[in-house]
Amino acid sequence: MQPKVSIIIAVGIPGKYVEECVAHCLALDYPDYEIIVLPDREWTPPDERVRVIPTGKVRPAEKRDLGVENADGEIVAIIDDDAYPEPDWLAKAVCHFEADGRVAAVGGPGMTPPGDNLKQHISGWIYESPLVSGGFTYRYRPEGMRDVDDYPTSSLIIRKSDFLAAGGFDTGYWPGEDTILCLKLTHELGKRIVYDPEVKVYHHRREIYAPHLRQIRSYALHRGFFARKFPETSLKASYFVPSAFTLFCFLGWVSAWTELFPVWAGVMFLYLVLAAAFSLKGKSLRGISRILAGTFLTHVTYGIWFIAGLFARELKD
Repeated sequence: MQPKVSIIIAVGIPGKYVEECVAHCLALDYPDYEIIVLPDREWTPPDERVRVIPTGKVRPAEKRDLGVENADGEIVAIIDDDAYPEPDWLAKAVCHFEADGRVAAVGGPGMTPPGDNLKQHISGWIYESPLVSGGFTYRYRPEGMRDVDDYPTSSLIIRKSDFLAAGGFDTGYWPGEDTILCLKLTHELGKRIVYDPEVKVYHHRREIYAPHLRQIRSYALHRGFFARKFPETSLKASYFVPSAFTLFCFLGWVSAWTELFPVWAGVMFLYLVLAAAFSLKGKSLRGISRILAGTFLTHVTYGIWFIAGLFARELKD
């Protein structure tokens, strides 16, 4: 008999994305699960099988903690309100918990939905690019199965007993609460987090440029702060690369009339060639140019705000 799963959906003001998420969750191919939606205020769900727990205006981490407290399942499946799962999402994840008691959580790729518009797809292609995400492209497209020590809550299925043993989310930070939870699960409890490319969800992207870059800024600020505060999972060389690149760009302009300028120009030319190669998914000249510009702006935005986070004394929501 398969364990019961409680799907937790934290949301502010429900709109078309959460309705889409709930509709796909109701169609899951799994025998025993419940859906708990936690909006800011009262909301009438599209189906009586959905439980609604109004929370007031609080952070997503606090909503999810409350959702888990009220969950009946042995396993809790956390999904963002702007994402939706494939029909076998739970079935593919639950088998890992049954196979190994050391598995505390399972995650899978959050892919760009086919129906997203071009500006959203450009954001998705930027995230999928190895030039942007480095060794973390598996978060945005299916890649080989592996153990990880940090995974986003856009799709994270967790054994409830391990969630409670870890103390739930640290509600003092958002975003980044998922990093702290994963740190507790892997480094404090000694448990496994499994990435399975078959545990798929579709995650709507922010449009390029401003919404995408605001999201990058938030990610970078928290990752820079966490690199100092939680080095066990956040002090990784790959997180520093965009900042090094940004400083390199700035120093190149400063030294434009020195003998070092040809070296700088050569490196920048190589960067543009690589960025252009990873921009070919745009197909049209307009699409390619947008991905190319978005890639550069993503690097610079992340680089600046990572440094800001690295030297921040504390973060405020």
